[in-house]
Amino acid sequence: MFETILIANRGEIACRVIKTARRMGIRTVAVYSDADRRALHVAMADEAVRIGPAPAAQSYLDIDAILSACRQTGAQAVHPGYGFLSERAAFCEALEAGGIAFIGPGAKAIRAMGDKIESKRCAEAAGVSVVPGHLGVIESSGEAIAIAESIGFPVMIKASAGGGGKGMRVARTAQECREGFERARSEARSAFGDDRVFIEKFVEEPRHIEIQVLADAHGNVIHLGERECSIQRRNQKVVEEAPSPFLDTETRAAMGAQAVALARAVNYRSAGTVEFIVDRDRNFYFLEMNTRLQVEHPVTELVTGTDLVEEMIRIAAGEPLRLSQADVHLTGWAVESRIYAEDPFRGFLPSIGRLTRYRPPQEGTREGVTLRNDTGVVEGSEISLHYDPMIAKLCTHAPTRPGAVDAMRDALDRFEIEGIEHNVPFLAALMRHPRWREGRLSTGFIDEEYPDGFRRDEPQPSTLRDTAFVALTLELCRKQRLDRHQDRLRPHSGRLAERWEAKVDGHYLPLRVDAFENSPDGLRAVVAGEDGRARRIESRWSPGNSPWTGLIDERPVTAQIRGRANGWTLFVDGVWLEAQVLSPAIAALDRKMPVKTPPDTSQLLLCPMPGVVISILAVEGQAVKAGETLAVVEAMKMENVLRAERDAIVAEVVAAPGDNLAVDSVILRFADPSSQPAAHTPRGATS
Repeated sequence: MFETILIANRGEIACRVIKTARRMGIRTVAVYSDADRRALHVAMADEAVRIGPAPAAQSYLDIDAILSACRQTGAQAVHPGYGFLSERAAFCEALEAGGIAFIGPGAKAIRAMGDKIESKRCAEAAGVSVVPGHLGVIESSGEAIAIAESIGFPVMIKASAGGGGKGMRVARTAQECREGFERARSEARSAFGDDRVFIEKFVEEPRHIEIQVLADAHGNVIHLGERECSIQRRNQKVVEEAPSPFLDTETRAAMGAQAVALARAVNYRSAGTVEFIVDRDRNFYFLEMNTRLQVEHPVTELVTGTDLVEEMIRIAAGEPLRLSQADVHLTGWAVESRIYAEDPFRGFLPSIGRLTRYRPPQEGTREGVTLRNDTGVVEGSEISLHYDPMIAKLCTHAPTRPGAVDAMRDALDRFEIEGIEHNVPFLAALMRHPRWREGRLSTGFIDEEYPDGFRRDEPQPSTLRDTAFVALTLELCRKQRLDRHQDRLRPHSGRLAERWEAKVDGHYLPLRVDAFENSPDGLRAVVAGEDGRARRIESRWSPGNSPWTGLIDERPVTAQIRGRANGWTLFVDGVWLEAQVLSPAIAALDRKMPVKTPPDTSQLLLCPMPGVVISILAVEGQAVKAGETLAVVEAMKMENVLRAERDAIVAEVVAAPGDNLAVDSVILRFADPSSQPAAHTPRGATS
């Protein structure tokens, strides 16, 4: 067994590998860029080596720098994690030439499966069903359109060396095909240094289901069941689960057999994943094989009890598999939610900055439910523009799917993140979505259910009531502390007012306090709501803490708390709500206050996310039409196309290619709409 392993990665996956290596008694070496000098994976490892500046191309993708770190630290093996160099055959060969083991498959398998065109040919030869398409390299947009028309729209344009949703576009028309071809090539060139793309038929109502395989150097190959990965946004997975709520035993066995056959055909070694697209009739087609550890591997670990990182290390050390196919059993249900630094209310655009508050729910197993949080950050960590926006992978495991989903819902309600925007509100809403809970999924789920973008769900009356009760306890505790302050000029009677009104999300809810007691052991209250029915409230919350957890009539309630002027912002039932607790007289006056209107930005094209301007496609004085591309901004390696929503005339070009822009930075100004036939409302959209 290896004595020292170097992890050629960063963030949560580096921390994940370190945990298993530490349990196995293996010394670990971390590598880091200048941007990650104070990162969690650096602190966790036994030793850490700087490998370059912040850009990945000059650090985490620098093979020579990583080889130098191996020689410097005496590392006998390298675990690549996922992304970066994990599927780079040249990296595997360079390590082997230096006498260093690669904890992954051989270069031949990486090369065969890493090229999507070649992998489909291998799959066909191995008897694996594939999606109809054109596997040759496409040289021009005109050729792409001709091929798409011969296959039949809609089609999927894919980068041959792609992954992570980059270099992928769905085209339903010739125009979309032309633009998608150019954008896919540009993204592929930027992300992978390889701009080859191919085209295949886009399967309607598809489900994305993948099979986890393990193979050793002794000819043993097994599969560990499937993962459902259909909840995707822009071809990037968001929520995964194991097993799939869609597969039956027969289909699972057939998919597993084909995955094993493909692994054998390329003499695979290590952990790998064979991805399939599955249609409504459970016909399945090979998509690609990922020759690395998948982001979503924890759900497989939870339902099988197998540590995939440990198996990878043992296989790389030459050990035979410790499991046979008969030893693999799927127990219970697991769900994974990817916590991203992105704003779901602004088209899921990236968000960067410092985590001023980061308090994930406590990990562990309780009453048969397991909660796991794989993360690479701590409070105070910075989310950088240079890397993937993932903050954490929150996982739950329970005996049943409803149990795992409910556990995830409750965990998300308790996951506190401040300092940046994040997608927890979206994930929390998803866990309550009827279609998700029923398991009626497809890769188009998010586009179908949120065609105009994600919007906050309207809170239910019960949510408004619970928020009012929680806000009331906060206000009563605050007033009690102030009234009993030793420097108070005039002693207080100790009696709190009985009548209040809670203003929650613009709704005024009358409240009556029948009893209230606050002590070091917790608070207890009896409060009547607008229906007049008294409810018992109990909580061990104390001022300064968050979240508020307690019981309202024996029903568990959780609320995250953010203080603001004269009130709070509370996260209850997956929804952020503004709340104030007022006396009836103040509430009557508050009703008469005018509503503030937002500023008019219709004459501006604003940058919807932090990013770098790739191109400006408009000039001063130009008349632009609705739908016309105005600018392209790159954020976290994804190109975002900003379009005109209405006809307008460009009055001023403010930004230039190469500019680094913050959120809401002005890119273009439009002429005064009062002197023009049409106004413009800016919109940022990703194509």
